[in-house]
Amino acid sequence: MPASILEEVGHLLDAALIRDTVTRLVCPSCGSLHVAQVLGDNGGISYVCTACGHSWS
Repeated sequence: MPASILEEVGHLLDAALIRDTVTRLVCPSCGSLHVAQVLGDNGGISYVCTACGHSWS
């Protein structure tokens, strides 16, 4: 058990940073982090880079 509330908050922040890094999408064309998730016509999920316009599934 953590010794203090600050220690517990530190553990939670560390976990959030790891999760944010893992789930972040990067454009395979330009490397930008400005990626939007969009729904396709048949219900599939696609991605589009708002920096360069590249799209992929």
